Amino acid sequence: MPDVLVAGGGPTGLLTAFELERAGLDVLVLERDARPTTQSKALALQPRSIEVLHERGLLAAVEAHAEARVPAGHFSGIPIDYADLPTRFPYQLGVEQAYVAAAIEARLRLPVLRDAAVTAVEQDGEGVTVTAGGRRHRAGWLVAADGGHSTVRRLLGAAFPGTSARISLVVADLTLARKPAGLADDWQLPSGGSGFLLPLSGGRYRAVVGGEEQQRLGRDAPVTADEMQRGLTDAHGPGIEVGEVLWASRFGDAARQLERYRHGRVLFAGDAAHIHLPVGGQGLNLGLQDAVNLGWKLAAQVRGHAADGLLDSYHDERHPIAARVLLSTRAQGVLGVPIPDAAAVREIVTGLLAVPEARRAVAFELSGIGITYPGIVGRAADVPVAPDGRAVLVGASPPVGWAGRVEARDGTEPRLIRPDGYVAWAGGPGLDAALRRWCGPSSAN
Repeated sequence: MPDVLVAGGGPTGLLTAFELERAGLDVLVLERDARPTTQSKALALQPRSIEVLHERGLLAAVEAHAEARVPAGHFSGIPIDYADLPTRFPYQLGVEQAYVAAAIEARLRLPVLRDAAVTAVEQDGEGVTVTAGGRRHRAGWLVAADGGHSTVRRLLGAAFPGTSARISLVVADLTLARKPAGLADDWQLPSGGSGFLLPLSGGRYRAVVGGEEQQRLGRDAPVTADEMQRGLTDAHGPGIEVGEVLWASRFGDAARQLERYRHGRVLFAGDAAHIHLPVGGQGLNLGLQDAVNLGWKLAAQVRGHAADGLLDSYHDERHPIAARVLLSTRAQGVLGVPIPDAAAVREIVTGLLAVPEARRAVAFELSGIGITYPGIVGRAADVPVAPDGRAVLVGASPPVGWAGRVEARDGTEPRLIRPDGYVAWAGGPGLDAALRRWCGPSSAN
């Protein structure tokens, strides 16, 4: 019997499973699709996510499929330079989500169980039983990373408050039979308008349209090549000709978030916990950061040495981060509405973001480099995480009782670094308290 079940084989679920396996747990990932997706979906890894993948030895496999390194982010199409961010990776990595997922999945010990759609969830004081693909699976815990339309969330009746969609857009992977010279020849930041085009591998293109026709059509209306043709012609003129629509989906600017990320022995992560307008390249990265925050805490809980409240600190730390992203993407959505007042606001905001201090603040937020939690000193991107998911103690000896819980390393700058790469203590008094908080009670007691 596995220690943990993970519902959802996207990047968030897979990275959660990877983190749990690093800590020595047995994990089974349940995925509804029969085979890995070929849909591009998210296309941008932010600097903090690149750091996380690098620290875990996953980056090289992802970089092999990267289309571009983009030295900036954007706020609803307004460029935000990343050049002076304090990181080895001051850029977005343009790469299809499918390749990110494949790189993580390739490193899992236990294969993903596919064609296993979740249909029932039962939990008690000892564990969780999940019916998926017609079979019952039992584990001590369940991580629900099954997307914005989470079946687990629905089965548990978990409240998902927020704002409903006001606008409608279409995203598609397609081929072009003809296009104007110079259009979508390389990667560039979106301008904020409709008709956005980006080149993908294999002669494909990512297209986003959101004109008047999209506002009239229902959410379940099929996306046709003719609809994409009209939208792209409106944006780029008659010189463009759509070939084949390979994949398409309608989406809007709904913004919703679970009130609590933990429901008994079920924990939610990624889009199952929060949804928002996919603008600014935030969604994939938000889910990956959920995974690395949750994984080591749940592993400590399963192994019986978690401090009181450690697992609940996952919600306490990550819920405010997602709430801020929802606020940011709602604001960016308003800037993209094609009305004169929105254009006026965009002009003002563009001017404000030209101020270095404002631009830097937004760069820290969009990139994830500025993420921090209460009581945390900062991140330690210069110190590799421990391969077995332990905390790392630099420049100090572990007190009696914690030697097996932390990996000691030499260094001139004393620090206690959590398994997710954040510094919980930086010299001086308080080491014992930090160890008790993040590494559990001393075994010497």
